[in-house]
Order: sequence, then C-alpha cells, then structure tokens
Amino acid sequence: MNAPQITDQPAAAPAGMKKLDLLAGFMETNGPLWGRLDEADGLPVMGFRVELRHCNPMQICHGGMLMTFADMLLGFTVSVAAGGKKFLPTVQLGGDYVGPAPLGAWVEGKGRLIRMTRNLGFAECLITADGAPCLRASGIMKIPSQESREGNVLNLFR
Repeated sequence: MNAPQITDQPAAAPAGMKKLDLLAGFMETNGPLWGRLDEADGLPVMGFRVELRHCNPMQICHGGMLMTFADMLLGFTVSVAAGGKKFLPTVQLGGDYVGPAPLGAWVEGKGRLIRMTRNLGFAECLITADGAPCLRASGIMKIPSQESREGNVLNLFR
C-alpha cells in the first residue's frame, strides 16, 4: 500500500459538494467543510478531506475531529429539519469509533432525524472515510424558541 502524499493543498471534494461558508471561529478553523442537501429528504450531507492538521501521530484523523464533525453534522441536520434555525446548542453527543479515517481520506456523513419535539431534536449519523464506516454518532440538539440573528442555515447549502 502506498503512503499518502503530504501536500499543502488537499484533494478536491467530490462533485456536487459546495464549500460551506461557516462563521469565523472554531467551526471555520476545523474546515474547510463541504456540503449539499440530499435530493431525497432535503437533509444535509457533509464532508471534509483529512489533512495533516486533523491527524494524530499515526496520520489517522483524530477522534476529536471526527466528533467535532459529527456535532456539526447533527446540529445542521436538526436545524434544517426545524426550518433552518442557525444555532442549536448540543445537549448530548455520543459516538462509537468503528474504523480509521487516514490522511487524505474523504470523510462524509449524512444525518437522520429520529424525533423532533418543540424544544429538542434527536438525530443520528454514520460517518465514512472513503466509503468505509469510521464513526457512528447520535445527538440531542436544543431547538431555540426564536430565530437566531445569524439567519437561516439552509442558505449555507444553496
């Protein structure tokens, strides 16, 4: 097996993915993240290319990066299902690491809404690295009683 090439420029995202213009700060620092809305159910599909800065010493994507990605994916999933409210605080997040995401791999996930109440959204996702499962996660997101000032999250994916 050939070792991955380490370059300053990560490989491109798959066709159909749009670079997400995220707010400055933590979310922007962990990117670039890419996304699109699934044609079948309108929920987000998101991904990123594993860069050296995402890796542990074994050149495998750090578990903290994978959980950060899962947190964003699940939050956006519930947000879109709730009509696009921008910021939904995480109430609970859990995950199981089921395989590696090596340097250079395309990591992709799609959330699935389990249940929505007036105040909470329950979702789960399976995240893959080059098509092989690497993380299974679930989360509960708080749905705010009013719209956030930042606008609608759906605009990120259009």
